Amino acid sequence: MSELDDFMFDLNGYLILKNAVDADLLARLNEEFDAFPRDLGRGEWYRGGQRRDYTPETGFELHQAVAAGRPFEELIDHPSWFELVKHYAGEEDSYIPGVFVDETIASIRESGGHHPVHSGGYRTALRCGYRYDHGVFRCGQVNIILALTDIGEGDGATMVVPGSHKSNFKHPLGGDYAKGDRMDALPGAIPVYLEKGDALLFVDGLMHGGSTRTNPGERRVLIYRYGPVWAGSRYGYVYDDAWLKELTEQRRNVLYPVPRVKVGGPCPAEPGDR
Repeated sequence: MSELDDFMFDLNGYLILKNAVDADLLARLNEEFDAFPRDLGRGEWYRGGQRRDYTPETGFELHQAVAAGRPFEELIDHPSWFELVKHYAGEEDSYIPGVFVDETIASIRESGGHHPVHSGGYRTALRCGYRYDHGVFRCGQVNIILALTDIGEGDGATMVVPGSHKSNFKHPLGGDYAKGDRMDALPGAIPVYLEKGDALLFVDGLMHGGSTRTNPGERRVLIYRYGPVWAGSRYGYVYDDAWLKELTEQRRNVLYPVPRVKVGGPCPAEPGDR
């Protein structure tokens, strides 16, 4: 982290992390993507992940991807971004420091696919909101989009509206998410081009979406969403206990920062006590 990182994140709502993962991990992640059953129906499970496409236009989206293959576990606390997400979304200098992973998604988008614009500072949910107060960041959710393929012109790049995480007004041309309106020509929006292995870090309150992919082939990304330890799984997913025991303690604490307590069990510790 640097003063420039904080300035640019506050100004624009995002940072680009070059060469976030090395070639070995990148190759292993792509091998996992190669193994995904493409005929998996919406709602069906593959290992510990479930297909749950956001909209018909977004393509193949496997939620709970972190539990769908060993290489995905390495991203939970990856050194390229872990300290950054804790800095922006981890309630620094409070009695409950640390982060929780809200969602992990493996996304494959082919020609014609896109993701409608959403979010923004106007009337945003606290979960997605941006805040800087008394010298500390208090973001409700900070996302990582890791590119597993090169994403340039025509590849369906993520688009953002810089500064919109602090907007007091609704974008008048934002369109209708439910109707799948495209954001390619949205005033103020810019594409974020990434090379494979790069990552985009951004506050979820930033207006964002996916431009239309016009090139052949696939756009492959992984999305990891981090928030404060008091947050909960967006869709209520529960991890397998046997799988959790195989993780490192730090990774397990990111997925379950607040231990589950059953009747008759010991008095729980605060997440920050561990």
